[in-house]
Amino acid sequence: MSKSTAEQTEPIHVEDADHLSELVEEHAVVLVDYYADWCGPCKMLEPTVEEVAAETDAVVLKVDIDELQELAQERGIQSVPTLEFYANGEQAERLIGVQDKANLVEIIENLS
Repeated sequence: MSKSTAEQTEPIHVEDADHLSELVEEHAVVLVDYYADWCGPCKMLEPTVEEVAAETDAVVLKVDIDELQELAQERGIQSVPTLEFYANGEQAERLIGVQDKANLVEIIENLS
């Protein structure tokens, strides 16, 4: 049985650029959370991102920009938290800063 998006209830920690690409291509709707452990707003956003992972069909990915500096640079991430939304492998939206859960859920629903 293949893993359906509905089963993915927790954020996935991205290992590298290939891992990110694979996950974005495998799932219909993906939310990527670029964060850093030292970032206060990232910590504030974390419970929201976890709820979005648990309550929506989107697959949520976490990218530690310190661990994956090259990937963050390639993606043009200049401040954290940055959230990227993908639909069917294509980037659909990018938000910077702490976001309201309702806003995130609405974007995911619009992309689903």
